[in-house]
Amino acid sequence: MVKPLAMLVYEKLLPGSQLVNRLQGLDYRVQAMSDASLLPEEAIKEKPLVIILDLSLQGSDVLAAIEGIRHQLETAHIPILAFASPNQKKEQAAAVAAGATLVASDSGIFVQLPQLLEQVLSVE
Repeated sequence: MVKPLAMLVYEKLLPGSQLVNRLQGLDYRVQAMSDASLLPEEAIKEKPLVIILDLSLQGSDVLAAIEGIRHQLETAHIPILAFASPNQKKEQAAAVAAGATLVASDSGIFVQLPQLLEQVLSVE
């Protein structure tokens, strides 16, 4: 059986590699990226089950990537779990407005990842 694919976009090595390991432990294949601008094109090609995105990426338009996912017929349905520091309220609100399915705290994402994935993947 093929494992579901999670696309993970991050820049900082420590939290990013921890998320990769945690996702693999939850039986996901993981494609890690550091350039959010490539995300819409890669999502069409790879067809992930979920996208997990760090809102703190430097030099990359994360909001444009989220909007790009939402505005393409092939990817509009893909759940997007974004994460950011709790003090990044403006970025969190902007991510929701751009189309993120759920925004979580970067400190809580590791501990709550199974529950967050369940929530973001639930069909409404």
